[in-house]
Amino acid sequence: MQKITPCLWFDGQAEEAAQFYTKIFKRSKILSVSRYGEGAPFPKGTALVVVLRIEGQTFQALNGGPQYKFTPAISLSVDCKDQKEVDRLWDQLRDPVYPGQCGWLVDRYGVSWQIVPRVLVKLLGSKDRAKSGRVMQAMMKMGKIDVATLERAAAGK
Repeated sequence: MQKITPCLWFDGQAEEAAQFYTKIFKRSKILSVSRYGEGAPFPKGTALVVVLRIEGQTFQALNGGPQYKFTPAISLSVDCKDQKEVDRLWDQLRDPVYPGQCGWLVDRYGVSWQIVPRVLVKLLGSKDRAKSGRVMQAMMKMGKIDVATLERAAAGK
């Protein structure tokens, strides 16, 4: 069992969001749902807390009300093995209203995600400062990260 579990605060969409996320990520499932009873801030039977696991990480999705909204100050960073995975996750998660930049996107529930190909981390961490600088400059012009463009920038092309 993990010691710290992130809790995501929703305004009535916790169960819908949990179902959405568990359809997108392959190794994911809803573990439990507790529901509001009579006299609660949401109608009886509405999910109070949904516990879900996404790629081995447990989260709580809480229907807490309209008091709090998500901001990009907290984001979920996803390690992607290749461009195919980046493309799939970007296309499934991104809300078209928010275009995204540098691999960051906002989903339909307001949650911020970073869709990061492994090669980006490797190239940015290069000891060759000119190479990593070119990669950074290329990335800053992107919404969804394009691995081929990063590799060309790293090679100085």
